[in-house]
Parts: sequence; C-alpha cells; structure tokens
Amino acid sequence: MTAEVTTAAQVVQERPAGRTRGRWRRDRTLLFLCLPGVLYFVLFFYVPLLGNVVAFQDYAPFLGFTGSQFIGLDNFTEMLSDADFWSALGNTLEITTLQLILYFPAPIALAVLLHGMLGNRLKKFVQTVVYLPHFMSWVIVVAMFQQVLGGAGALNMFLRQHDLGVLSIMNNPDTFSLLITSEVVWKDCGWGTIMFLAALVAVDQNLYEAAAVDGAGRWRRLWHITLPGIRPVILMLFILRLGDILSVGFEQLLLQRDFVGPHTAEVLDTYVYYHGVIDGDWGVSTAAGLMKGLIGAALMLAANKLAHRFGEQGVYR
Repeated sequence: MTAEVTTAAQVVQERPAGRTRGRWRRDRTLLFLCLPGVLYFVLFFYVPLLGNVVAFQDYAPFLGFTGSQFIGLDNFTEMLSDADFWSALGNTLEITTLQLILYFPAPIALAVLLHGMLGNRLKKFVQTVVYLPHFMSWVIVVAMFQQVLGGAGALNMFLRQHDLGVLSIMNNPDTFSLLITSEVVWKDCGWGTIMFLAALVAVDQNLYEAAAVDGAGRWRRLWHITLPGIRPVILMLFILRLGDILSVGFEQLLLQRDFVGPHTAEVLDTYVYYHGVIDGDWGVSTAAGLMKGLIGAALMLAANKLAHRFGEQGVYR
C-alpha cells in the first residue's frame, strides 16, 4: 500500500515537469523568434536602469560608478533649488496638458471619420495620406512648418503682398506650446488612428442597425455605441500616455529651442541633455531623469488602479 502511494506521488511530481519540457520543445521556435526582442529590451531598457546610481553620486566619468563618491540626496536637493529645473518642469506640464486636451482626442475623431467612410478606395487613400507624416523626421517637419509659418514663410509672404502685416508664429513665446502641439497633431494623428480603427472593427454592427431602427441619429449612435465600444482601448492608451506624460518630444524641442529661447522651450528632456551631456553635471541630470520616470510610473499605476475601481481592465490586472 505504501509503495503504491509513493509511486502515485512520484507520477504527480513528474507530470508537471514532463508537461513543461513538452511545452518548451513544442514552442522552441516561437521562443527563439522572441529572443531578439527580449534581448533588445534587456540591453537597452533594463540594464541602463543600473545607471540611475549616478543620481546619488558625485559622478566623474574617469572614475566610473565604483570610484565616484556617494553623496546621497545632494543631487536632488541641488536640482530642486535650481530655477531652471522649475522653469523646465512648468514648460513640460504646459505642453503635455495641451497635448492631452488637443492631441489625444484627435486620433479618436479621425478614426471615427475614417470608419464611417463608405468607399474602401477612398478610405485606404486617406489612411495612406494621414500615415505618411509619421515617417518623416522632426528635422523635416520643423523645416516644413518654418517654410509655411516662419518670418519668410509662405503665410507671411502672402500677408505682405496684400499689405496685411506679418504674423510671428515660429518665434512667438506666447503661442509656442500651441505650435508644438499642432506639429505633433499633424505628424502623428494619422498614425494614432491604427489602434482605434482596429477597435472600431470589433464593434458589433448589429447594434448600429438596431439603433437606427429605433430612431437613433448619428450622434446618438456615436455616443451610445461607438465610444462605449472602444472605451477599453481609449482608457488603455490614456493610461500609457500618463506614464509618458513628462516626455514631450526631445528632438522636436531641441530643434526649436533657439527660436524662442530656453526660458520658453526648455523641458525636462532638454534640461537633462544640457546639464548632463553639455555641462557635465551628470548627477543632477540623472536625478531629474529618475524623478521624471518615477512620477510617470506613479501616475500610470494610479490611473490603472482607478480604472479597476470603475470596472475597466486597464493596462493590466
């Protein structure tokens, strides 16, 4: 009797191990295909996290991590007492607030318009046109805006020809945040529709037919069927955007920083670049980058938790 119980226990213990080996053998091709992506994230995202130790050191490149003196929170104290940091933080919050208000809803509206088009040829043509700006570099995008809205651009040339004066748009500090947001909308609005178009396809078309039979107009169908149908995707992308809320486009701001000066165009990303790479103040710049990441992570976790409270799945369970 004892031998039978022992044999049964051995079979129970060996079965999961055999299943695991069988799964590895069955899925080894897929796991091998995933290996480059895993290595990419490990080497370029997780290993560099170890460099955040610089935020707590009086770092000197020729001494390295091990030779630099540990100074605790002194870099954070110096960063919080720097007026340039608070100016960069204020500019970052201003730009990211405008982008949440003006840019985030734009791909949703465009996706709804594209989804409502009847002709597939026209829909594909419009999709191709609105996707193209995403593949342009910020150098080209800024140059195009300069050729149109700059002091010697097409708009001001037209105004001069008709004695209507000139408009200072590219060099105006008061409208710089709006200009940055407009460039982001023009460049990435079309690309941002991909996720929403995929979500719209999954909405049951019978709901639209039933609503139309009941007398619901276009706007009521949009409000009661379309938006609730893509609400999980909207919420997921919004939560992910909150995690990256303090990153507002390093290259875009760097290219236009000289147009209006650092007081208006300095954001946290450019603050880290100029204080760390240019001025060599590695500790303070790393502290600023670390704080930016922690704030983004906290916002994303809080928003995901709030989504669970309202019965939504969020980014993860």
